[in-house]
Amino acid sequence: MSHASVPTDGHAGHAGHADDHGHGSAEHAKYPFLAHHFETPAQQFDSAKLGMWLFLATEVLFFGALFVAYAVLRSRFPEVFSYGSHYLDTVMGGVNTGVLILSSLTMALGVYFAQRGKRIALIICLWLTMAGAAGFLVIKYFEYSHKIHENLVWGPGFYVPPNNAIGQIEAVDLAKAPAAAPAAVAAPVNSAPSGVPMVGVRPVVDASVIKPASMGPSGLGAGVVNSASAVTQDIIPVDLPSAHLEDAKMPPNTHLFFAIYYAMTGLHGFHVVVGMVVIGMLIYRATRGDFGPNYFTPVDLVGLYWHVVDLVWIFLFPLFYLIH
Repeated sequence: MSHASVPTDGHAGHAGHADDHGHGSAEHAKYPFLAHHFETPAQQFDSAKLGMWLFLATEVLFFGALFVAYAVLRSRFPEVFSYGSHYLDTVMGGVNTGVLILSSLTMALGVYFAQRGKRIALIICLWLTMAGAAGFLVIKYFEYSHKIHENLVWGPGFYVPPNNAIGQIEAVDLAKAPAAAPAAVAAPVNSAPSGVPMVGVRPVVDASVIKPASMGPSGLGAGVVNSASAVTQDIIPVDLPSAHLEDAKMPPNTHLFFAIYYAMTGLHGFHVVVGMVVIGMLIYRATRGDFGPNYFTPVDLVGLYWHVVDLVWIFLFPLFYLIH
């Protein structure tokens, strides 16, 4: 009888499994949002938050590579970054910084209200965050459109005057060029309907082979550079038009500044767009009443993502807009 009253290990194991399944079923019945592979809401929340932190770590590494590229380019071409930053609008950049900081505040308040089950306040905060993101992109659009219109872009095309396409460009007066300037032949000239001469619309040399600015040990202190002194005879053959630098004071390789500027701010803008998409999903679910004190994980995770997007811009703003 004593043997019959003591369960075997196998029976004990089955009993334990039954208790686990019963406990899990009760938790899932009580919390419909609980995924089947989690036992408790706390376990699900901790797992989701760990996953988000790992994802954000990869984002930091992603942007970190661009920050390293920025540091290398700025150390090699300090005069380029000092000059190129003057083309950026500090006021618009500062306004965008304030907009993003305020949107981070509204996002944090949204998490707070979601935890306390205040649905209307949560929806208002999410809409304010969405408005901040949209405002940031609108300001960025005006910044980009102005620079592209002025031909402040990346690559060799940077050295083509923006008015080339419509023929409003003055011909180069080779007679006034310095004696040390290399000989060059102007491009074929055609008469436009208005009588304004036109020249070729493309430079014949990749800007990356133009010699760096030789203006003192580190930049702009020793004078200015013009197209005649920046391009050497061995780079441009005599039977092709000379490269044109739009501004006589512009250091060669200035396009590198705008290349890294568009790469970093453009990638950041893409993350803002992604943030708007997920915030829109949160607004839809919050309107449906999905979030409350027992379940606010998506709001918390999107809040973490949005704070990192804000943090990246806080670094980008001084690195590009305030260096002059």
